[in-house]
Amino acid sequence: GPISGVNKDIAVLQCHGDCDPLVPVMFGSLTVEKLKTMINPANVTFKTYSGMMHSSSLEEMMDVKQFIDKHLPPVD
Repeated sequence: GPISGVNKDIAVLQCHGDCDPLVPVMFGSLTVEKLKTMINPANVTFKTYSGMMHSSSLEEMMDVKQFIDKHLPPVD
């Protein structure tokens, strides 16, 4: 069911390659839709990467860095 308290407003970034042979992108889409029913859907971001398999890419890592920079306080 829905998450309560401060966790309902947590920001989530979910990334997925559109050519992933191990976890089809359809399962990523289903997961993100389920997440949106549990927490504030405005705080859920789902990004797909063209041609990416079950791996990572520079584009994805740049998106992760941007997400972290936006949502976490800087380290002194």
